[in-house]
Amino acid sequence: MRIPKTWVRPIAEKIVAGLVKEGLIEPAVPMDHLIEGAEAIILDELMVEDRLNDEVRAILKKYESDIEKGRLDFRRMFDLTKQKLVKERNLVL
Repeated sequence: MRIPKTWVRPIAEKIVAGLVKEGLIEPAVPMDHLIEGAEAIILDELMVEDRLNDEVRAILKKYESDIEKGRLDFRRMFDLTKQKLVKERNLVL
């Protein structure tokens, strides 16, 4: 994740407050519930890249012996694999 988790709550609060202020949403639940929902959505979206990185590492485990022997460059393989998955899944990082 590229920003500290402690920033997510204030960001969610500002987003929800702005939507309410502009009249784009009319809360049917308490503001705390809206903010918690927004916070969860933001965290989930920010963690897409973390989950992708974990998946790429798991894929590259299959080639661990070749990487250790110097036949493959881990960083290059990591970047190529990640780019391929991003393109296949139409992810925005």
